[in-house]
Amino acid sequence: MRGYYRHTKIVATVGPATESEQKLSQIINLGVDVIRLNMAHGTGEWVQSLVARIRSVSSQLQRQVAVMMDVKGPEIRTGPVPEAIELNIGDEFEFYTETPTPGVTGVIVNYPGLPGDVAVGSTVLVDSGLLRLEVLSKDETHVLCRVLTPGKLGSRRHINLPGVDVNLPSLTEKDERDIRAGVAAGIDFYALSFVRRSDDILVLRALLDSLGSRARIVAKIEDQSGLRNLEAIVKVTDAVMVARGDLGIEIDYHVLPLVQRRIVDNCLAEGKPVIIATHLLESMISAPMPTRAEISDVSNAVRERADAVMLSGETTTGLYPLECVEVLKNIVKSTEPVEVRGMNDAIKLTEPKSKMLRSAAVLAQELGQSGIVVFTRSGFLAYTLGALRPIGVPIYAFTDDEALFRQLLLPWGVEPFLMPFSDDPEETIQNALKYLKRRSWCDRGTWLVVITNALAHGKVIDSLQLRQIE
Repeated sequence: MRGYYRHTKIVATVGPATESEQKLSQIINLGVDVIRLNMAHGTGEWVQSLVARIRSVSSQLQRQVAVMMDVKGPEIRTGPVPEAIELNIGDEFEFYTETPTPGVTGVIVNYPGLPGDVAVGSTVLVDSGLLRLEVLSKDETHVLCRVLTPGKLGSRRHINLPGVDVNLPSLTEKDERDIRAGVAAGIDFYALSFVRRSDDILVLRALLDSLGSRARIVAKIEDQSGLRNLEAIVKVTDAVMVARGDLGIEIDYHVLPLVQRRIVDNCLAEGKPVIIATHLLESMISAPMPTRAEISDVSNAVRERADAVMLSGETTTGLYPLECVEVLKNIVKSTEPVEVRGMNDAIKLTEPKSKMLRSAAVLAQELGQSGIVVFTRSGFLAYTLGALRPIGVPIYAFTDDEALFRQLLLPWGVEPFLMPFSDDPEETIQNALKYLKRRSWCDRGTWLVVITNALAHGKVIDSLQLRQIE
């Protein structure tokens, strides 16, 4: 068996600091599992060019990565201003949707429904919550506010309405254009921003189905509506992202760690992968080393048993993108081996085959220095085994489906391999075991737990086998 095996996956966002062929080669070589494309700053043409570059570099390195498109989603933003507006405590300030009120300082917003969604006395947050305003009055096209925290308001700043279920579509026209470009490029995952209800996921699913895409969907939980409907969202999505940027603005800051834990626990119970995102190593955008608090934050995400940790600005515009990936790897490597909790017993396993997977995980753990081998065309076996969280047990997932192969790069503990399957199950098993030995994943004499089909008197049955590397 190889030395340390990393179970927690790493997602890195690419941008100016990392999108060159050289930088992509370096971050892929360092061990990034999923590359994220942030469509808040991207176009369809950029997606197609970049995905082609990622695939080319991966082929050269003989190490594949999955690609995730982060769909921008609907946002409420202020319009352009000639120069930043100075706001002082107590100032009156207006948001308007058509024409300004004469003599009142204000800015236009891109959402006509704003006056109908806010209530007098409610709070409007602008620019990541740096500016806080209270609603004094409103009419059909104007919202008059009083400034509660001072600052400067620049152009096109993001607006948050804590606790308000805004009447925005789940996908904008730009989102649909981007998704179509992503399907043409072969995107593996779509992260949907500002998911408020399960129907938002179903809308995206219907679009992907209509385009013939089998990509998986990641629901980004970013506001109070998403939290209120969390259980229903987790049931219909393929994975979840704890998007702590907007989420941390929408809720009281001191409960964010508790909310993060709640989302992770809910995903563990449903067997859905969960990604912890935003500000993991924010200081490393401009500093070569993380803060002690950031180290603890990443370690906590690993100990909570998240499937993946994600870098955003750190690897898009940061000065130390490669160092950030290395830091994540080092924290994960120090944290995972001291995990003492048992497997995930919150997951609901109803099918006999699912319960067989739990037995396989227990057996592999008790064998020690073992692993589990599965053969899959749907991903069910590998995703379920990852959700069980067998500590210290690699999950070797073999598939003959290239699209699924990349989708298996996200779940915890799963190492996928692309390999043709034989009509003879025994030949397929032997090919897999030889591959693991040839590529130094397992040493001679290693005992592995194998989940496979077997023929018994002409019938195909599910089987759990013990095999030793020869």
